[in-house]
Amino acid sequence: MELVLLTPLLVLMLLIVVALGRLADARLVVADAAHQAARAASLARTEHAAHIQALRAATATLKETGATCTTPSVHLTTGGLAPGTKVSAKVTCTATLEDLTRMGMPGHVRLANTAFSVVDSFKGRAR
Repeated sequence: MELVLLTPLLVLMLLIVVALGRLADARLVVADAAHQAARAASLARTEHAAHIQALRAATATLKETGATCTTPSVHLTTGGLAPGTKVSAKVTCTATLEDLTRMGMPGHVRLANTAFSVVDSFKGRAR
């Protein structure tokens, strides 16, 4: 009899643990996407190409991991891509939890992470 009363609570606890696990995984995926975007931008020869390659790298990383992130955006600071400068990439997206919980938990969580990559000191400039 007591088990009948506790079962809904145990199921609720399990759903909360799974949702928090998915949230932690989504944060790691966004951090990896930011790292990939910063690295791709630091390898580019022009600022325009850096923005394109950073967005492409972040989107590909999010897609390959099967992340539940929607509408990813990349904010890039290149520092002119001068050799030895740091490139920073901030990746932001929204993760949905509603497909998992179907309960009163928040349906969307905004995730963001910033990564840095140094432009190679011996890189040649575009002409």
